Amino acid sequence: MNLHALRLFHVIAKTGSVTRASELLNISQPAITAQIKKFEKELGVTLMMPHGRGIMITSAGEQVAVLAKRLFAVEQQIEQFAMEYGRGAQGHIRLAATYLPSHFLLPAWLARFKQQYEQVEMSITTTNSSEALKLLLNVDVDMAIYGGLPEEYPDNVQTEELFQDELWFVVAPNHKFAGQHITLQEMMKEPFVMREEGSSTRERLLALCRTYSAPAPKIALQFNGLHEAITAVIAGYGANFVSSLVVREYVSRGELCRVYVEGIELRNVIAICTRKHEALSAAAANLIGLIRKYPY
Repeated sequence: MNLHALRLFHVIAKTGSVTRASELLNISQPAITAQIKKFEKELGVTLMMPHGRGIMITSAGEQVAVLAKRLFAVEQQIEQFAMEYGRGAQGHIRLAATYLPSHFLLPAWLARFKQQYEQVEMSITTTNSSEALKLLLNVDVDMAIYGGLPEEYPDNVQTEELFQDELWFVVAPNHKFAGQHITLQEMMKEPFVMREEGSSTRERLLALCRTYSAPAPKIALQFNGLHEAITAVIAGYGANFVSSLVVREYVSRGELCRVYVEGIELRNVIAICTRKHEALSAAAANLIGLIRKYPY
């Protein structure tokens, strides 16, 4: 079917005049009339007839005009979608984040983003660092946001560091080490409340002990979430090794206290990971741009 001829007929039906359609489309009336006649022959349907000094749309033509109106309305919707998708106002972002950024950074980032790009859909998976990397490499997500990068990652992963925060040892206020300066060996005598295996902070603590030839921590309680682990320490059991982003407010309120381990000053990297040599959608690029502007 000749869509160009259908578009000509659509304009004629909308304006009720070949003359007006000619003016709007900047096509001569004889050319329009000739194309409509050829289109009628193609369809085997008479769409319009002479009527006085003008034309009259036939009953069949009225039905075709209704369908044409729907068709070209959908065309406009496709064009609008493509335009908005191209500038990132439409689309779907699949995001994996480790527990730290997911709970303490993403809510503010995504609230800002959705205020600007309300129509963009988002799927967010909160998981540990090893699983987040796996999702990224398996193309299950478009990007991964880490709070603490793995020591090694594949060459096809692009990493952009946003900022760093400190890693703290914390205990309850009534703990014997609260506010004290002690050695790493002394600290490792305490039971720890930690996240599950695969947690980057847990791996950092184990690596720290190996580096300084200290005993591995005794992980007496293990949780799958940050909140549960911190709550257990606040309740008075054990110690935790955790990002300052997580516990800074607890420490300022006096619900937790730092333990200053001599010679240990570790920092946690907050970073965005994407797949190298693979273009992001405009929506995903807009989100990364916003995060760069408001990293914390």
